[in-house]
This record gives sequence, C-alpha cells and structure tokens, in this order.
Amino acid sequence: MIDKDIQSRQDNRNQKIDKVGVKDLKYPIVVQDRDNELQQTIADIDFFVELPHYNRGTHMSRFIEVLNKYHEKDLVENLPDILKTVKKKLTADRAYMNLKFPYFIKKRAPVSGIESLLSYDAFFLASYGETFKLTIGVEVPITTVCPCSKEMSDYGAHNQRSVVKVELNYDGFIWLEEVIEYVEQVASCEVYPLLKRVDEKYVTEKGYDNPKFVEDIVRDLALLLKNDGRITAFKVSSENFESIHNHNAYACIEWEK
Repeated sequence: MIDKDIQSRQDNRNQKIDKVGVKDLKYPIVVQDRDNELQQTIADIDFFVELPHYNRGTHMSRFIEVLNKYHEKDLVENLPDILKTVKKKLTADRAYMNLKFPYFIKKRAPVSGIESLLSYDAFFLASYGETFKLTIGVEVPITTVCPCSKEMSDYGAHNQRSVVKVELNYDGFIWLEEVIEYVEQVASCEVYPLLKRVDEKYVTEKGYDNPKFVEDIVRDLALLLKNDGRITAFKVSSENFESIHNHNAYACIEWEK
C-alpha cells in the first residue's frame, strides 16, 4: 500500500529549512532584448521555498507543475505570479527562483567592423516573501593591463583576461546591455568574439594606453552605477586571471542607496 503524502507528515525536530526545492533544471526562457525585442535562451533554474519546522518535506513535483503552466508564456515577466503560486501550493512563507542563462549580443570589431555574437553569463535572482524582489546580474569578460608593470618596464606590460560580476537592484527598468556597457567602459579594453589583424593591433594598444588595477575597475564602475538614478543597490567585483602569477587578483564593492 502506498502512503500518499509522506512529505506532509509532522516533523518534531523543530528545524525550519530556509530553502528546499529543485536545482539546476534546464528550461527555455525568453528575455527582453534591446535590439531585437526578445531573445530566446536556456536557463539553469533553481526553484525553492522555505519549509516550516513542522513539515517533514516539500512536494518536489509541484515546482515543475507550476513552471509548466508558464511554458507558453513569458516566464521572466511572470516571475511574481509564479512565486506567489508556488507559495500558495506549498503553504510557504517565502519562495525563490534563480535563473542563470547565456545572453548574446552582436558586437562589431573595432576597426574591421566585422560582426559576431558574444555570450555573457547573466542571471536573475527573484524572491517573494511579503513583497516581490528582483536582482539582475551579469558577468562581463574584459582585459586589463597592469599599471605597475607598465610603469616599471622598459617596454611591454603584462595583461590578463578578467571577469567583472555585477548584481544590482533598481527602480523602473534597466537593460542588460546597459549594465554590460557600463562594465566595458571601465575596462582596459573590451573583449571581442572575432578580430582581424587590424583589430588585434587596436585592442593591444588600447589596453596598453589604459592600464587598470582590479581596484580601479570596481571604483570606476561603482561611480558609474551610483550616477544612474534607477539603481538602488549593487555589488560589483572584478577578478583578474593573472598571467604572471599563480593566484588571481580580486576586488569588490557593495553599495545601497
């Protein structure tokens, strides 16, 4: 004989679970795209609720059931409704959904003008307790040239690939493209998916003429974000994958209006 609802049995350990649910679920989503209106992509989804201390477990299948109801709709636009629905179905006080997905932007090489697509790792962090909250973010690859190396060397300077991670809250609306552009403004140079020889010369010389420490990157970026009246809070970090050291360089700034 099958017990129909073991998960809802009473639990006597008096331990609330902050987040329980499904993780790393691949799911198609549609994201607003500044140039093309909409962009289809695939997200890795984490979908959780808060579990009261008196319940032994949650009902994992109900997370998928709720998602499937929005398969033909805009999942991102309906995040508040999705989280409210799963809260009600699972009698939870809080619900959470994290979406991580590749976001593609067409970039034009700086001299040859040749176009190609560059992928950025973007994410949305949504929660619903008493109110709905949304954090958006993106990881942006850049290049940096070491100011110290340039200053003390007779010729050349060591450079490296870097990744800048931005998480922010805002009022109104902000495009992912705008966040990416803020980051690329403060880099020694942008990263491009396709370069010809004339482009390689350009990015090499641009980086050399614009050396930046990780500290410079996060400070310059923080100033740009603070001057955007829509942004209410942010966390920015920069990590250099060092080319002449066996460690990485890192810096981070957090701010709230």
